Amino acid sequence: MKTSSIDDFSASIVTADKPAADPLLLVGAVGEVSQFNLFNMADLMRTYRSRPPMTFDRRPFYKISLLRGRSRVEYTDRVVEIDQSSLFFATPREPYRWVPYDLAQTGYFCVFTDEFLLPAKSGIVLDDLPIFQPGSYPVWSITDAQYEAIEAIFQKMALEITSDYTFKYSLLRTYLLELIHAGQKLQPGPTQALPHTASTRVTAQFTELLERQFPLGTPRQQLRLRTAKDYADQLAVHVNHLNRVLKETTGHTTTALIGSRVAQEARILLKQTNWTVSEIAESLGFANVAHFCSFFKRQTTLTPGSFRE
Repeated sequence: MKTSSIDDFSASIVTADKPAADPLLLVGAVGEVSQFNLFNMADLMRTYRSRPPMTFDRRPFYKISLLRGRSRVEYTDRVVEIDQSSLFFATPREPYRWVPYDLAQTGYFCVFTDEFLLPAKSGIVLDDLPIFQPGSYPVWSITDAQYEAIEAIFQKMALEITSDYTFKYSLLRTYLLELIHAGQKLQPGPTQALPHTASTRVTAQFTELLERQFPLGTPRQQLRLRTAKDYADQLAVHVNHLNRVLKETTGHTTTALIGSRVAQEARILLKQTNWTVSEIAESLGFANVAHFCSFFKRQTTLTPGSFRE
């Protein structure tokens, strides 16, 4: 499913009036070829008006974009304006869409699946990296010098993806990791990995378990884990111990972290689906609509109906 998604995405960009003539648009391939692809923004903008606008949605792949031009990135609960040069990271967790204000857009972007950067191949775990943590909105304005340095990485990718070098995908992984590290260096504050203590391991396990509950695909699908005790039982720790660990490592209680993620999913479902408020409430594990509405208002200061409008 994930492997074919990049192939489908590539095929959707190659329009009828512009068949796969661009060597960067590798369509219909299998294996690692369908786990990574690279696109030139200037080429794509030439046929932008002939394609449907980008939808607001989750995509089952990661994306790194180097952009020059005026545009915006829309998330569920915020809009990030891009004035000139920027570097933009997107993950499968967060629904979004990119909207250019005009056709004067240049740069590159690459898309890749988690399979392309499996720990055995890359030596990293994608979701352990600060730049891919849940709830982050990694869009940065960059200087001309930073743009040129990052553009050089994309240009090396563009040269390599069309080569006949036997190990080119290993080399492309190296360039991709260089891009990821370039983005992490733009993040404010320290980005060193936390020491692997018992507390950080429990926190990582909790975060992974929480994220695995989402996304909710149909109204019939319901959250399996809803309370702090549910998560503690799954992790085989006492609920008080889990709460103490999460408070120490994140600054938030177990209940607060669960509530924040449930509220995020509620916002996504309200904006992105035609489910009724009652269906959303039931799917998210609320006993009734009134309880859900009260929870949602505490989290967002808005009622579900007001947020949806």
